[in-house]
Amino acid sequence: MKTNLITPQGLEKLQAELDYLWREYRPEITQKVTWAASLGDRSENADYKENKHILRQIDKRVRFLRKRIEQLTVVHPNAQQAGKVFFGALVEIENDQGETMKFQIVGPDEIYENKGAISIDSPMARALLKKQVDDEAIVKTPNGEAVWYINHIDYLL
Repeated sequence: MKTNLITPQGLEKLQAELDYLWREYRPEITQKVTWAASLGDRSENADYKENKHILRQIDKRVRFLRKRIEQLTVVHPNAQQAGKVFFGALVEIENDQGETMKFQIVGPDEIYENKGAISIDSPMARALLKKQVDDEAIVKTPNGEAVWYINHIDYLL
């Protein structure tokens, strides 16, 4: 099950996508469908079929975004979180081999186009929650347990 949490920046991105799809992209495709339909026989009209397909995809995404945005809870970082890993934290971790990783812990709706993010629902994020700098986190992986140490924690305020 997906967690219904999102950062303020993540919500802005979802709302911007919804706004773009509804106010710009959909009217553009609707205009193409209208033009293609005016050419006559729709059964063999590739432009008409393709743009109707795109229109259905846009409408599906718009419905999803509207419903999803209603379900989400925006989590704003606060001063009480300082020094510990919670939702929205920017974390740097290191393992015994000296490999480091930096990422932000965000909601599942925010990870797809954000290379520097992991979902709060991931095993890594779950292992790091409530830890502080120099704590070790044991992460369950398909290859067994991995130990990571927390080097740095920050929040976008």
